[in-house]
Amino acid sequence: MNDWPEGWSGDNRGSGYGRGSASARPESARVMRQVRRDATPPPGPGPSAPPYGAGVPQQPSYSDGQGHGGDGYDSGYNTGQVYGGGGGGQGPGRQVRDRPAPNWRRRIKWTAITVVTVLVVTTVGTYFWADSKLHRDVDLSKVIERPEAGEGTNYLIVGSDSREGMTDEQKKDLHTGSAEGKRTDSMMILHTGDNGSTLISLPRDSDVEIPSFVGSESGKKYPGTGRHTKLNAAYAEDGPELLVRTIEHNTGLRLDHYVEIGFAGFANIVDAVGGVEMDIPQDIKDKKSGADFQKGKQTLNGEEALAFVRTRYALAGSDLDRTKNQQKFLSALASQVATPSTVLNPFKLYPTMGAGLDSLIVDKDMGLFDLASMFWAMKSVSGGEGTSMNMPISGSVGGNLKWDDAKVKKLVEELKNDEKVTVSGN
Repeated sequence: MNDWPEGWSGDNRGSGYGRGSASARPESARVMRQVRRDATPPPGPGPSAPPYGAGVPQQPSYSDGQGHGGDGYDSGYNTGQVYGGGGGGQGPGRQVRDRPAPNWRRRIKWTAITVVTVLVVTTVGTYFWADSKLHRDVDLSKVIERPEAGEGTNYLIVGSDSREGMTDEQKKDLHTGSAEGKRTDSMMILHTGDNGSTLISLPRDSDVEIPSFVGSESGKKYPGTGRHTKLNAAYAEDGPELLVRTIEHNTGLRLDHYVEIGFAGFANIVDAVGGVEMDIPQDIKDKKSGADFQKGKQTLNGEEALAFVRTRYALAGSDLDRTKNQQKFLSALASQVATPSTVLNPFKLYPTMGAGLDSLIVDKDMGLFDLASMFWAMKSVSGGEGTSMNMPISGSVGGNLKWDDAKVKKLVEELKNDEKVTVSGN
């Protein structure tokens, strides 16, 4: 029996049915079941059949190493290759491709760029926001006959009893009274330099000479008459400019910057930072300031802090002891503001900055970096890296505290030369 399709013999393969045939007659499934893909036609005379029929494209070889061996039997199983998809149960028409490995270097690069951009924008925005809130109301250019500048930087820090903007209820709660105008409740010189920081309190009852000066509002020059009075009277008479002029005249030390804060602003800063921990050395009760404290460590809120720094009648050393408490508290406040829990927490940092900057009055040349330097210097004093003291006192005259002229002269000389302070105060 001939295994080749009917009509395809050695003599007439060129006109039979099957591969390459152009005839419309279908191939017989019965005679095709054992055809091998790599089988060759039986030899015989006559011309060889054309490899491809008319109009039929060339088909891929089944002996090309793509999974169809030359000796394999065609079972009719379709691997899915003809549909363009791979096997393995992926379904027809789907192609499995290896996903490229992520470019971690590029991802890290763009993440870093994004983070840096956000930080820069936030920092710049915060700087301009904070800078716009500073009240630069003090013009030190109006101060006449100023001493020569020395090494380092000198800040005059003033706590005033200003009640501006306070309601009657706030005045009652803070025990401030309702006096009109402003007076200085505390005055300190903070020196910063290469040999550490020095914080010097100037008792408000210090006996000083009021020199010649130019009125801050009138522009009129007032000659010096040799008149002596309490230091805080200079502020009450013509404000910050006369206070700076008086201190420079009586010490010979040039003051580079001026910073002032009122009652309400001070209390607001303390509340914004969440209170300040203080170790109070003794029981204190003072009806005038509202102070009522037990000895020991405790966290003071704004109202309590204001009462603490204003108390003097319940203290043995009166104003001298009060200035020491003021130094301790301001240093502790600066340390609290500079802690990571405040600096790295925007929900605490921005309210604290807002409360502080809203209530500060500074000189026209004061910048945010100067202000930051001042706070860091106060923090260093609190941490034991600086010196805190009162202006040296030699006694009293007419109820005012008389400075020790020899010690003051040496102290000013050391500050001017930015030397380590060796003078001790009261």
